[in-house]
Amino acid sequence: MPKKTLRNISEIRRYFHTNEDPIYFVSATNFNLLGIDEWVKNFKYICYMDCFDGRHPNVFVPSEIPHEEFQSIEDINNYLLQHKEVIDFVKRRGGKPKFVFLMFDEKTEMLVKELGGEVWFPKAKLRERCDNKIETVRIGNKAGVPSVPNTLSEVRDYDHLRQICEKAGLGHDLVLQSAFGDSGHTTFFIKSEADFRKHEHEIVGQGEIKIMKRIDCRGSAIEGCVTQQGTIVGPLMTELVGFKELTPYRGGWCGNEIFATSFPARTRQKARDLTFKFGEQLRKEGYRGYFELDFLIEKKNGELWLGELNPRITGASSMTNHAAFAHADAPLFLFHLLAFSKKPFELDVEELNARWADPEMIDSWSQMVIKHTDDDVDIITEAPQSGIYKMLEDGRVVFDRFDYHRRAVETENEAFFLRISGVGDYRYEGADLGILVMRGRSMTSGFKLTERAGKWIHGIKNAYAARPLPAAQALDAPAFKIM
Repeated sequence: MPKKTLRNISEIRRYFHTNEDPIYFVSATNFNLLGIDEWVKNFKYICYMDCFDGRHPNVFVPSEIPHEEFQSIEDINNYLLQHKEVIDFVKRRGGKPKFVFLMFDEKTEMLVKELGGEVWFPKAKLRERCDNKIETVRIGNKAGVPSVPNTLSEVRDYDHLRQICEKAGLGHDLVLQSAFGDSGHTTFFIKSEADFRKHEHEIVGQGEIKIMKRIDCRGSAIEGCVTQQGTIVGPLMTELVGFKELTPYRGGWCGNEIFATSFPARTRQKARDLTFKFGEQLRKEGYRGYFELDFLIEKKNGELWLGELNPRITGASSMTNHAAFAHADAPLFLFHLLAFSKKPFELDVEELNARWADPEMIDSWSQMVIKHTDDDVDIITEAPQSGIYKMLEDGRVVFDRFDYHRRAVETENEAFFLRISGVGDYRYEGADLGILVMRGRSMTSGFKLTERAGKWIHGIKNAYAARPLPAAQALDAPAFKIM
């Protein structure tokens, strides 16, 4: 008997509300896909950290067992998939399990196969190729999506770098990026030989480097999903970048805002058109599903340049999947699941994209990723719990009530806090303390933190207490972010 084809949004929503196959999001926390369990029956989170102290009904956190030091999110996921309590949990629930991840590798794919499951993302090998910043430039060029004026080359030393730049006409005020890595960790601002010397060991011998002319720009982010029916595109978001109150990393991502008029209408439409083109090129490369693009918008002329590709869900996915248009139709991630479900569907992608471009479909939210920014190490003795917080008239921030729905935030004097670091954890420079989500903007029109945002950051940080690390104890802080 032929499978019935889903023909509209209502049928797609109903299909997932009655889904029988167990679907698992395995990750350090459930932040990136928070709330998807309410759209998809039998959707569970398997997490390393319990951000909700056992009070989220669909979060499963196994007890901690001895393990090697994690070097990446992939290590965390592979640890979880080999944990007996996780294996028992998956077997007990039965069905044909499907797994989605923030990050995974070929070992993850093997572990999922051993569990009798499927990974609902493109193969790790393909994702790794697309994630390579050098390859991203090439995919963009094929799609007609331009990157900041750049050249791709290995670099032998500073004199060699100058020769390369003179030949490419890039000048000597530069931004260099290696093939892989997080923003803030593998992005180097080079204006002099002294700047080069500081990062030489991370540039020389690292293969091809992306060497860009430095521009004065705003950061922005946009997410899309490659489906069999075309690329669905979310709205353009602002990016919070390098605020010293939030992150110790210069140029490091530390949050987003989503609101209807984030940039001029012409810029927003151009970003949407370029994202569609990029998604269609990804489809030709064999990719399908969720992705995110960073665009750099030049302040002087509004020119739009491709920054980087994340072939996955990201820290911004929570914003895309909770905006008003997502509640009116369906979260973008639902279309990712649909693309992997083998369920035939027909969808007017052009009509959906036009509707999601309508400013009336977008409400205003912002999120701030709060890291420990001091250059010290201690052990947390008090930590704020996840839930809804209030800002009092005198600027103090106080816990109001427990909740795991960010939409429970009613006014701009409330915010949802998701705790990452808890009691007993190390607090070190760059450690994620938690994520604060609030209605309205956290930046001014000039892209500075608002006074209100500053008070929220201070209030949350102030709710942490810690004791010094014993003198004989040393800590190598992890060099990867967990969302």
